[in-house]
Amino acid sequence: MADDLFIDNQDLPQVLTATRLKQSPAAVPGSMTVLDRELIRASGARDIPEVLRLVPGMMVGYGAGNQPTVNYHGSNVNDARRMQVLIDGRSVYRAGLATVDWSDIPVALEDIERIEVFRGPNTVSYGANALMAVVNILTRNPADSHGTRLKLTRGADGINDYYASHGLGWADGDLRLSVSGQQDDGFDKDAVGHDYRDSRRLNRINLSASHYLSHDQTLDWQLAAKEGSNQRPYTYQPIFGAYSLGNDADVDAKDYAGSMRWSIDLSPDHSLYVQASAQHFDRQQVWRACDAAIAFNPDLTRLWQLSPAYAETVARNLWTGSVPASADPVLNALGQQVQASWAAGGSSPVCGDVDQSTRETRYDLEIQDTLNLTDSLRMVSGMNYRYDKADSQTYFNGSIDDQTWRLFGQLEWRLDEHWIVQGGAMHERSQLSGNSLTPRVALNYLITPRHGLRAVYSEAIRSPDMFENNVNWSYTVKNLTPRQPGVQNGQFFVKTRGPGNLDQERMRSRELGYNGYFSDLDLSMDIKLFYDEITGMISEPLKNNQFIASNANKARFSGSEAQFDWQLSRRDRLRLTYAYVDAWASNPADSRLTARNSGSAGWMREWGQGWSSALFYYGDDALNAYRYERIDLRLAKRFRVQGSNLELAALWQQRLDDEPTTVAQNRYDSRQRLSVSAELEF
Repeated sequence: MADDLFIDNQDLPQVLTATRLKQSPAAVPGSMTVLDRELIRASGARDIPEVLRLVPGMMVGYGAGNQPTVNYHGSNVNDARRMQVLIDGRSVYRAGLATVDWSDIPVALEDIERIEVFRGPNTVSYGANALMAVVNILTRNPADSHGTRLKLTRGADGINDYYASHGLGWADGDLRLSVSGQQDDGFDKDAVGHDYRDSRRLNRINLSASHYLSHDQTLDWQLAAKEGSNQRPYTYQPIFGAYSLGNDADVDAKDYAGSMRWSIDLSPDHSLYVQASAQHFDRQQVWRACDAAIAFNPDLTRLWQLSPAYAETVARNLWTGSVPASADPVLNALGQQVQASWAAGGSSPVCGDVDQSTRETRYDLEIQDTLNLTDSLRMVSGMNYRYDKADSQTYFNGSIDDQTWRLFGQLEWRLDEHWIVQGGAMHERSQLSGNSLTPRVALNYLITPRHGLRAVYSEAIRSPDMFENNVNWSYTVKNLTPRQPGVQNGQFFVKTRGPGNLDQERMRSRELGYNGYFSDLDLSMDIKLFYDEITGMISEPLKNNQFIASNANKARFSGSEAQFDWQLSRRDRLRLTYAYVDAWASNPADSRLTARNSGSAGWMREWGQGWSSALFYYGDDALNAYRYERIDLRLAKRFRVQGSNLELAALWQQRLDDEPTTVAQNRYDSRQRLSVSAELEF
């Protein structure tokens, strides 16, 4: 029947991130969320973490105003490091320190076409570190960016953003150049009411081009650069006394990236591409710290190497003049020598420069082949080579590198018009982490081409990063004042070494789900039930104080998710998401950034005569024990000005709770925030 909700003759939408094969949402072996350009714009978000609040099960928190943490379902509150993040297929996950610098991702929201999020493990397609989810940021094709765009945003808390782009085309190619920047003051007060140093400032430039070499070949390339600074509060706590001298440890960041992809259609059923990329992360962080001269005593250093616990006991008791004795005569003798050095002037304050800078470099080469073997059998396969190097005098006492080889493959077999069997595997060999093999198998039942049920089992891994496994952490304090006899630079006595033999974390995931699109209602929906187990977790906090990384921890996440996107009418669009996550972890830190109930609701409307509005609600019941609820209202008016398009918009954000954001020191003076923007296109 023509009015049957399950029948329509429209073209099926396609997603790519799940398996690297173009598939309809109903045929995907897992859960997908697609944030399109219209939704991103209507949200009024200034950065990618805020947009990801629209993804069910995505937990967005903040370590500070310029340190967002984003993870799927749950992870350590300080280090969300179990998710792969890509920009047009290029990973921005930093292997050296196991992190994604969300504030510093070198792409403007205005350049993004859509964000595809695969909600679940996907090392089969994207390698180690795609343990819990994959976020693939897809930028606009330069061919769709002709003309000039200018945008300015101003608002409370020091919001001061700009964006400018120009696109042009010629007979066999297109190009877009964009420059953008952001600035804000972060949170207002810390936990005790003091002004909080967490402002940020950044500038970006992006150049993207596409060349049509022939009817079956294209060459796409991108260049990106970003520079900026993130404030850091002065958090150094002297071990041996309360010294007032010192300054703030701000971070100056510079990132550079370039990529090139050559694509060729060998036949209507066979295509391949070769992609190469290079990127460099540079974080400069130098500050002045003060402590007692005894902090650089070689006897105390030796004592720490033999017994960190006893060395800390000695250090904490020097002021009292009564250092507890040790049953070990060697430790006891060293403790007495340290006490004698303290009495001989070791308590006098010494200041110096601490350099905690890091540099990371990555080169990546990937070849992918996509082949339709028959009308019912498709395959994608490929190879990836990656070279990573991290350089830090503080964290690695120099530099460390890693080489990773990866083979991947995915097979889709349509048994008939209803049943699809899918399977894939990834083999990876890392110079530092060894070999791994992860599989995925899925069974999809298509009720119709737009309505499908799925059952998925997959395994995934996360390789220990260079910091966790191979850290060689010590502080060389330079330019000591007052000068110590015969010493210009001092070695702080605390030294941390990585175990060097960590295994990979492993996840086993089970999922049941439904994806459907009701054409007469213009309603799409996705529902999933999940049960995920992670073993061999590396959960220890990354601190230079008896940091002993291990694979001793595990976690379990189970629950359900739902998302609905409903085009109610030509003018109205409604979007709802909800996630229920039951989390358990042997280390409580791994479940602190998990909200049992979380979700979002959005209503977008075109009122006519250029007016539009968007109303969004975001909420979770407890993220690191703090509730979060917010309503955003965006009002916009479009004008035609001498052949150009001008949009004026205002965004009002209202917190419905009165709690800190994620951690106790993240507080605003007001629960309201207003920002305005003006955008001109010609």
